[in-house]
Amino acid sequence: MSIFNALNTSASALTAQRLRMDTVSSNIANADTTRATMNENGEYEPYRRKLVSLEAKTPDFQSFLQKASGKSSSPGQGVRVSEISEDQEPFKLVYNPNHPDADQNGYVQLPNVDPLEEMVDLMSATRSYEANVTSVNATKSMLLKALEIGK
Repeated sequence: MSIFNALNTSASALTAQRLRMDTVSSNIANADTTRATMNENGEYEPYRRKLVSLEAKTPDFQSFLQKASGKSSSPGQGVRVSEISEDQEPFKLVYNPNHPDADQNGYVQLPNVDPLEEMVDLMSATRSYEANVTSVNATKSMLLKALEIGK
C-alpha cells in the first residue's frame, strides 16, 4: 500500500467530476441547438443531452497479487468514466411556424435538455469536486505532518 493511494483515489474523482461539469456545460450551451447532427435521411436533428456514467476503477494485476498473498486489504482504487451516452428521451415540440426548422405543421423539435435538471447535475458535480479537493488537502496536510516527525 502506497502513501499516495488516497491522493490517487481523490485525483481520479477530481478528473471524473471535472468531465461531468464539462458535459453539463456542453448540454446547457446547446440547449437551443436545432441542427446538431445529421441523421441517416440527411435531415438535421437537434442536440441530444449527454450523460456521464461513472464506475469504480478495476484493480490492476499488482493489487490482485498483493491481495492473494495476504499483504494488502485492497483499498479503493478510485473512479473512472465508463461512458458518455446520449439521452434517448424524445425531443421537445414547440409551435413556432416562423422558425427555419419548423415542419409542415409549424412545430420545431428542440433538444431534450432541461436547464433546471442540468443545474442540479452541475451543483452535484461541483460539490463532489469540492469534497475531493478537501480530501486532497487533508491528505497533503497529514503527509507534511508525517515528514515533520523526523525533524
